[in-house]
Amino acid sequence: MRIDQLKEQDIETFFKAVMSLENVDECYDFFDDLMTLKEMKIFLMRFNVAQMLLDGKTYQEIEEETHASTAIISRVKRSCEEGNQSYQLLRDRLVKQDRLIIEEAQGFKH
Repeated sequence: MRIDQLKEQDIETFFKAVMSLENVDECYDFFDDLMTLKEMKIFLMRFNVAQMLLDGKTYQEIEEETHASTAIISRVKRSCEEGNQSYQLLRDRLVKQDRLIIEEAQGFKH
């Protein structure tokens, strides 16, 4: 893991702080304070590229939609294939959450 190169206590404290955020509004506030707009755009671009790769999109489709360079797409693809499977984990959780929301909405209609 590349992240192991960071000072353990610092990263541990940071992750605990992120995990303590209680809702989306707190996430907006924290990440707005933490990152510049440019940093956040890069962060989001990589996340979106990963989702599109997991959807089976081609480099050309991803490049057209996100304006990511092929170098970024390649880096993200390598993470998806050789990394910790975190992009897939988050994708699976988001799909599950969406399904639960739909099921709850349908349950209220009956």
